[in-house]
Amino acid sequence: MNVSWLSVVRRRLASLVWVVIGVSLITFTISHLVPGDPARLVAGDRATPEIVAHIRAQLGLDLPLPQQYLRYMGQLLQGDLGTSIRTHRPVLQDIVAFFPATLELALVALMLATLLGIPLGVLSAVYRNRFIDHVARTLAVTGISTPAFWLGLGLIVVFYGELGWLPGGGRIDQGLTPPPGLTGLYLIDAAVAGDWAVWRSALEHMILPALTLGFVHLGVVARQVRSSMLEQLGEDYVRTARAYGLSPWVVVVRHALPNALIPSVTVLGLALGDLLYGAVLTETVFGWPGMGAYVVDSIQALDFPAVMGFAVVVSFAYVILNLLVDLLYRRLDPRIRGVG
Repeated sequence: MNVSWLSVVRRRLASLVWVVIGVSLITFTISHLVPGDPARLVAGDRATPEIVAHIRAQLGLDLPLPQQYLRYMGQLLQGDLGTSIRTHRPVLQDIVAFFPATLELALVALMLATLLGIPLGVLSAVYRNRFIDHVARTLAVTGISTPAFWLGLGLIVVFYGELGWLPGGGRIDQGLTPPPGLTGLYLIDAAVAGDWAVWRSALEHMILPALTLGFVHLGVVARQVRSSMLEQLGEDYVRTARAYGLSPWVVVVRHALPNALIPSVTVLGLALGDLLYGAVLTETVFGWPGMGAYVVDSIQALDFPAVMGFAVVVSFAYVILNLLVDLLYRRLDPRIRGVG
């Protein structure tokens, strides 16, 4: 790793500290602005004021807010995200349990957005200002503009309620046993175990939430690829390849597309971080047992440690993805390898 790569790593790791501080501070402030008393929720409506005060003291909610925040940050520096008020388990343990479901959904959604968005962007650029270009641009704008919860509910109504083709929620059918927890990703674990009934059920349950989550980023990928392709198709090396009599699609696929995909690496890498955040609404609509459903339940229960733990972990993952994207971009594009 050369000096420029090391400088990128240093900058990203330094930014990670400020991101964690900023996210934790904002989340802490917003969480405590929400009206309600977590101690009262834990104790129940019939609890006496003395019991509620005792629980508030146990949770540290009787301390001044600045002291509560400093106490939380001290625990965070030791890798402790606190204890969930709702589940009474360490927040990190809960996140480890729920994270694989969210990661699997985000990866499949990203794969769908990539497999559909790249060809759509290429066709849109090659047939610029023609019918297919207008269709592709309309789909891209629609994807970016469509609320995930609205699209998810619509897909459930059509494909589950009316047609009955696909299940409407959950990860696998009731009555099936989840595969051995090798990775926590059901599609991989079921395939490794050779349990194809569970694998098929997991795939069927994955389709609708992955389509919902991936549709927004399909538009982002298509627009990025279209823009990059239009730039590459106007370059001298493309005109030279055409002058040598190469097939138009050979020029597009073998020469223009690889160069056009380099700027798209940034979009795809950051899309994965967006998908982790965006899974909150999608998982709620489809009853997907991931971090999104976990944090929604935690918000309703005023479970401050769980909400803050979710925000910190996803922000940490987002910065790490930024770092990996920067390093990969430098590897793919020789023009910036020597830039510090």
